[in-house]
Amino acid sequence: MTDAPNSRAFTFIGGDHGNWAVVSQRTLLGAPIAQVARVDIVPGIAPAIPSNAAWSLRGVATNDRYTTAVEKAELVKRQVPIGRTEATRATLVLMRKTTAWWALAQDERRAILEEQSHHIAIGLRYLPAVARRLLHCRDFGTAEPFDFIGFLDYAPADEAAFDDMLAQLRATREWDFMDREIDIRLTGA
Repeated sequence: MTDAPNSRAFTFIGGDHGNWAVVSQRTLLGAPIAQVARVDIVPGIAPAIPSNAAWSLRGVATNDRYTTAVEKAELVKRQVPIGRTEATRATLVLMRKTTAWWALAQDERRAILEEQSHHIAIGLRYLPAVARRLLHCRDFGTAEPFDFIGFLDYAPADEAAFDDMLAQLRATREWDFMDREIDIRLTGA
């Protein structure tokens, strides 16, 4: 009997092969990862990583941790799925927050994330042009190099709006708790 892959989990493999070509790879905070030419996105947890891969990262979509019922309903109403035909651009945002962030209680993190930083409100303004998938890495119970993997896709015409959204998010109080961030821009083959 074979276990079906977890439909909420994904493995990102950086190397010379993959369904996304890397346009740019910038380290904004913390240690870099190896530069790669392509990124492959594998549903589930990849059982084996190709020997020529420079890195692999895994994440899982979990329950919405910081949204209220009203916010969640609005997100569900506005968001579109990843992988739309016109969405030939994507960004992989690799993030790790400080130990000070994780020492806060959930309600304290929520207050910083939304009441002070307006993270959800900012993101809502860019839906449905930007489709998003936030994956958690801390839930594996192993030492993962990042806490979150954000995978966002959009049409080329929406790239400026995407950049504006990221600039707004990076200027918030929440980003004061970021200690590692890598921005990898991708284009579909």
